[in-house]
Amino acid sequence: MSLPVEEIFERATKVLHDLPFAKLMGMKLVDMKLDEATITLDMRDDLRQPSGILHGGVTATLIDTAMAFAVRSRVDPDVATATIDLTVHYLRPHIEGPIRCTARVVRAGRRISSVSADVFAEKNGKLIATGLSTYTIV
Repeated sequence: MSLPVEEIFERATKVLHDLPFAKLMGMKLVDMKLDEATITLDMRDDLRQPSGILHGGVTATLIDTAMAFAVRSRVDPDVATATIDLTVHYLRPHIEGPIRCTARVVRAGRRISSVSADVFAEKNGKLIATGLSTYTIV
């Protein structure tokens, strides 16, 4: 992609802000560069599962979204991408405070990219979950 990093970040911030589901969850793009994206999320009561911890689907969605933006850092804005697969490993429950997910493109091919992500609690820096995924250019 030939766009400057600042323009990629500005466009991506607008895209995330305009996504209804991302808005519903409260995701915020805080950093983006070639092959990497970081998104934060504040813990709220409506994101908890019945036993009071962060719902696993919220964590998986955060991972998938950060990975998509990492992949999108390498493609033109009009090119569509899609998740082929996603594996999430939940390492510890999250109860309070914001979380941060950083996704990185591990290998980018012509059509297929492999991506990894880590989710940390911002309060104590503990690793909450990791993810691995494969994306394709549609």
